[in-house]
Amino acid sequence: MPVPVSIIDAFTSEPFRGNPAAVCLLQEEREEQWMRLVAAEMNLSETAFLMQKTDGSYGLRWFTPLDEVDLCGHATLAAAHYLWEHGHREPEHKLLFLTRSGILTAERTADGITLDFPAEPVAPAVAPEELIQGLGLIPRYVGRNRMDYVVEVDSERTVRTLQPDMALLSRVETRGVIVTARADGGPGSRYDFVSRAFFPSIGINEDPVTGSAHCALAPYWQRRLRKDELVAYQASARGGELLLRPVGDRVRMSGTAVTVMNGHLRT
Repeated sequence: MPVPVSIIDAFTSEPFRGNPAAVCLLQEEREEQWMRLVAAEMNLSETAFLMQKTDGSYGLRWFTPLDEVDLCGHATLAAAHYLWEHGHREPEHKLLFLTRSGILTAERTADGITLDFPAEPVAPAVAPEELIQGLGLIPRYVGRNRMDYVVEVDSERTVRTLQPDMALLSRVETRGVIVTARADGGPGSRYDFVSRAFFPSIGINEDPVTGSAHCALAPYWQRRLRKDELVAYQASARGGELLLRPVGDRVRMSGTAVTVMNGHLRT
């Protein structure tokens, strides 16, 4: 039976910006190797696989072209967008996703689609030499959580102009390296902080917009800026915006999405 698949740009309201994710809705269980092959074929930073459960929730798994990951924000946002757009749930219906990071929810709000994710705060860490050499700078702060390193640098300009050595970063024992700085507050700027995210060890040199990285960045900048609502910009070539509200051990993360392709997989 053909499997429906869509490509959806997340954390943007414009096609061909934000972060593209493939979303596949399964009617029956599929082998992990098949999902890995599909993700490699899609060759996007994430491919999401959904399967409805008897209680109305959805199982949700995320795969990069190389590996399965524990948490992904943009593909979850894309999956929620898919289910509502294709009429699998009414717009007022909150979605429950069963994942490797526990139960995640998505709901429609005035801010777009709002996800409820676990906070992933970082603790101060000693930077390995490959991290320092790979970024080619002396950081203001280095922290780490169970997934990634978070590196604060001196300015928004440094974040935007950074050209990492991916071969060196791929040798760092971590999922990814998140580089961030306070936004410069220039004319017209409405952002509190900016970031970029690099994941060469799992086949993604630079991820366009990374929801899971903001599970660390939101509590970090909440403490630094003493703000309970934050507007973030991920300064990749495609770019993307997130509205963040850290609450205790959770992060409410809002954004929008747009479908750019619908089709079917031949299986």
